[in-house]
Amino acid sequence: MKRTIRDLKDIKGKKVLLRCDFNVPLDNWGDILNDNRIKEALPTISYLAEKGARLIVCSHLGRPKGYDKFLSLFPVAVYLMKHFPNKVKFSSKVVGTEVDEAVEKLKPGEILVLENLRFQQGESENSPAFVNQLSSLCDIYVDDAFGVAHRKQASNYGIALKKPNAMGFLIEKELKAFDAAFKQPAHPFVAIFGGAKVDDKLNLINNFLNMADTILIGGGMAYTFLQAKGVSVGNSIVSHDLIAEAKEILSNAKQKGVEILLPVDHLVLDGEKLKKVRVPEIEGNAVGLDIGPKTIKLFCSRIKDAKQIIWNGPLGKYEDSRFKTGTIKIAKAVAKSGAFSIVGGGDSVSAIEVAGVADKIDHLSTGGGASLKLMEGKMLPAVEVIDTI
Repeated sequence: MKRTIRDLKDIKGKKVLLRCDFNVPLDNWGDILNDNRIKEALPTISYLAEKGARLIVCSHLGRPKGYDKFLSLFPVAVYLMKHFPNKVKFSSKVVGTEVDEAVEKLKPGEILVLENLRFQQGESENSPAFVNQLSSLCDIYVDDAFGVAHRKQASNYGIALKKPNAMGFLIEKELKAFDAAFKQPAHPFVAIFGGAKVDDKLNLINNFLNMADTILIGGGMAYTFLQAKGVSVGNSIVSHDLIAEAKEILSNAKQKGVEILLPVDHLVLDGEKLKKVRVPEIEGNAVGLDIGPKTIKLFCSRIKDAKQIIWNGPLGKYEDSRFKTGTIKIAKAVAKSGAFSIVGGGDSVSAIEVAGVADKIDHLSTGGGASLKLMEGKMLPAVEVIDTI
């Protein structure tokens, strides 16, 4: 078993570096638009602070190329200040003399929030020099950043190799949810996959052919599979180099008795006109951008009978409000089904929240890429390096 923060003894007064995932959306004024990832980190922060740790909290935000004032973690620090009055301080630096001095001044139970890790080039590169700088700040390292657990970076992989470590409550919760879903899945087991790119989902679908009873495919990735079946898809997005693999998956599914359902109608953009196409085929230069009403009905019929559902990826061009309908209706159907449900991926989780049914989903994953790796049956590098007990 991997060590969790419950297994840490005598941490009062110890310097604990906690890696969180505060990669939250901000508006132009620096206001946080969705605080879910911060909320999910609060139990771990509270536990360590209450145990008397001198807590140093770090995270990335966005993908800056060096310093970017619009991607500062200061708004997150302000958020935490409201939750932990008179306990939280903010450092405008990530490492260096200024940070060292601030850490030394921390009292047990106090929290220092560091500036955006990705302002340092060494973070994403897992630079040994940056790893050494981070590790010099602490006695113990705790990882609770599930959203980047599939990556080998300085703050979640390099440092874990150098310091006594443990995982926080969020990573523990994520791992338990996926473990429960895969080790003893309830049947009928329905998997729903969407999103624009098919290349990062093929291994995933192959893995689910050994577990799921039905796989529903929508979004841009569906058109590669439709093309593989010889269905015309107009000017819709197709990964032509992956058609052979898509054909193989369809063939394997048939041999294993796994039902794969693709869109049978579409909402398309033909030039400047929105059109409903009531058949699987899309002609001319039209581009499929959402599943149609017949597909929604078909998908919902399988969702209704499911005992377990895993969903990753929107079923249309969700960022455009004209093409949200399919994804929102599927979100409501998943919530209504009563099945054990896991939803991962930013737009899928957003659809659940927009639909107002988040409380009816068993597990909303905070990490799209990390959850995909778990669904593929792979271990997460940042979890692998956590010490065992």
